[in-house]
Amino acid sequence: MKIILKENVENLGDMGDTVIVADGYGRNFLLPKNLAIPASKTNIKLVEHEKKLIEKRKEKLISGFDDLKKKLEALSISIPVKVGEYEKMFGSITSIDIAEKIKELDFNVDRKTIMLVEPIKDLGMHTVKIKLHSEVIAELHVNVIPEV
Repeated sequence: MKIILKENVENLGDMGDTVIVADGYGRNFLLPKNLAIPASKTNIKLVEHEKKLIEKRKEKLISGFDDLKKKLEALSISIPVKVGEYEKMFGSITSIDIAEKIKELDFNVDRKTIMLVEPIKDLGMHTVKIKLHSEVIAELHVNVIPEV
């Protein structure tokens, strides 16, 4: 099934892209959720006209994420953890812990956008990447400190 995306769909494409998907995926998920429209001749002509509007909306969205990126990169969050002998951490810091700490600072960041290869298991300063948009990645400084 050939469709035109109305929104960014992860692992599929961006707004305005024409893609081919399985019939069931298009018919049962993308079309009912208003994420895409069928790629008929009239819709293709309509989308050509709307691509300019989609591009402006995309630029506005990216500029909003750029502002959030600047604010996040200015932050340095500290996460206290329990430590044992020789400053060995009990447990580890995961994307859930980082997301909760960011929410405490009134930023809305989904834990799935935090790109941690593996949990943080050492004390000290760590740089964590946050994928805000396919084109905007912020770097957040996370300081893991011993709990007092």
